[in-house]
Amino acid sequence: MNLEVKSTDLPPFKPLPQKAPDLEIVRKDDGTIYISQRHALGEMHRSIAHLLEERAAEHPERNFIGERIPQPDGKYGDWRFITYGEANTQANAVAQAMIDRGLGPDTPLMVLSGNSIRHAVMMLGAMKARVPVAPVSVAYSLMSGDHSKLKHVFETAQPKMIFAEQGPLYARALDALPLEGVEVVTAIPIPGRETTAYENLLKTNHGPAVPKSVEKIGHDTVAKFLFTSGSTGMPKGVIQTHGMMCAVIAGQTALRTEEPDPDEIPQSLEWMPWNHISAGNIGFNNNMNAGGTVYLDAGKPLPGMFEETIRNLREISPLGFGSAPIALSWLADAMERDAELRDKFFAKLRLVGYGGATLSQDIYERIQALAIASTGMRIPLTTMYGATETQGITVVHWITERVGLIGLPLPGITLKLVPNGTKMEVRVKGPTVTPGYHKRDDLTQKAFDEEGFYSLGDAARFLDESDPGQGLVFDGRVTEDFKLDSGTWVSVGTLRAHAVAAASPLIADCVVCGHDKAFVALLAWPNYQAAQAIVGEGAPATAAELYAHPKVRQFVIDKFVAYNKANPGSSTRVKRVLLMTEPPSVDGHEITDKGYINQRATMERRKELADRLYVSPSPEEVIEIP
Repeated sequence: MNLEVKSTDLPPFKPLPQKAPDLEIVRKDDGTIYISQRHALGEMHRSIAHLLEERAAEHPERNFIGERIPQPDGKYGDWRFITYGEANTQANAVAQAMIDRGLGPDTPLMVLSGNSIRHAVMMLGAMKARVPVAPVSVAYSLMSGDHSKLKHVFETAQPKMIFAEQGPLYARALDALPLEGVEVVTAIPIPGRETTAYENLLKTNHGPAVPKSVEKIGHDTVAKFLFTSGSTGMPKGVIQTHGMMCAVIAGQTALRTEEPDPDEIPQSLEWMPWNHISAGNIGFNNNMNAGGTVYLDAGKPLPGMFEETIRNLREISPLGFGSAPIALSWLADAMERDAELRDKFFAKLRLVGYGGATLSQDIYERIQALAIASTGMRIPLTTMYGATETQGITVVHWITERVGLIGLPLPGITLKLVPNGTKMEVRVKGPTVTPGYHKRDDLTQKAFDEEGFYSLGDAARFLDESDPGQGLVFDGRVTEDFKLDSGTWVSVGTLRAHAVAAASPLIADCVVCGHDKAFVALLAWPNYQAAQAIVGEGAPATAAELYAHPKVRQFVIDKFVAYNKANPGSSTRVKRVLLMTEPPSVDGHEITDKGYINQRATMERRKELADRLYVSPSPEEVIEIP
């Protein structure tokens, strides 16, 4: 069906009950800008452990987390749940078991597993015992050939307990670690390795030691070590305090204009991994704060896995839904074919969130067309910006038709924009910011400036200098930009987002080339399913043949001819494109498990491919844009 939305006579947006920006802006003579909200930070919870106990007392029988039961054939069956009361009781048992073993603030728990009910219980139990939790990217265990990042994380954290829920799945990863003196806890035993059964921890009778431990928890207590994505080298262990996580909740609460409906239990669907702040801190803790039920999604925006997400959305009507732009694109595809799925998705939906990359205008318009067809209204789209070291620091908390904004500071946060070359570098101070890196005082010292602001390495600018309330726009990484041989600067972050949007849905991501060259060219990763759809019936099965197909090449040419017409400058015009068949490499530091691409590492690892873009005449595999 045709759901194209015209630019005129559009219906109104669903209400977004959030306060309008009220900014305090200070400008210094050297060009530095300080930005903060006049809205005061709300009251903060004492800790995440205390928050769990509060919700368990208020709603002991309410479902907290749901997951589908894995089946022997690799598929997933019915839902099983843990209530808030059960989660608190089981966390107490785990906490007592840890205390009995002498674990505490100096003996972390390392978690190798994906999101699950058991993972949550281990995490919350460790928090109650004041044992820092170090959840590790599953990719470091299951997708790595040499386990170099896993070994580095282990050496940095030095855990005394490891939780590997699906024991046999992680056997090879565990074999790569020096585990003398480390207790391994599993739900499924590993043949030939001594492990502790997870169920045995739950049988521990908790006593007064647990409430005594909880009583000692405050804002400065370390809750986690979250390891940076490692896209620019080995991961760094970022200290996460309870105060940091509680401040994000308080900042978001301070922007609300109405109290939540006490009779409504929010539902959310989450696939993003808990070893990152987006899901593991912000999503998980906000769900708990709302007394909601989070459904763990075994699907992912990957070929062959997204069908599980669609299956789940046929049963769940979330109040808010957030994911990467590629997932929103695939979801739009499915809803355009299935009105029943569309109506189930929009039944209770109040907002859509996106992150990890800039949302293309094409996807935005398709989502709005679907919302209008289902509800007669448009849906607010929002995003939050931050880093492992800062949690969320800005948010789009007003209705806007713009995509690509990063918002404005949360209450309690001060942004500092510092001139750096042609850009304004983003720095931040506030209660959501880490005190530093675990066992790396040298890195901690380098990360903060003379005023105590943490430097993110990103750049941002006002959408409209004369009206700062319209928000900030991400302006790329300060260190990624380069000059053409003409001396013209290329803004890599901006160009990458525009190029992906221009060739949507074929190009999933790309690397921008052209340092000291005469023109800009792209190394691009295509979307296999989109390429098949472009070719249609009889499409080749192999990626190499598919991406070399004349219809795919012509699609690229047509899209970038149109893009170049609108962007004719040398710093924005794309002259050549090479479609790559090898996916980004985790071991090669090309990609994080959230899907972020490391421009520099990819250029170094794929230097031969990058060089082909500038051979004259062009090799056959390079697509020339006339």
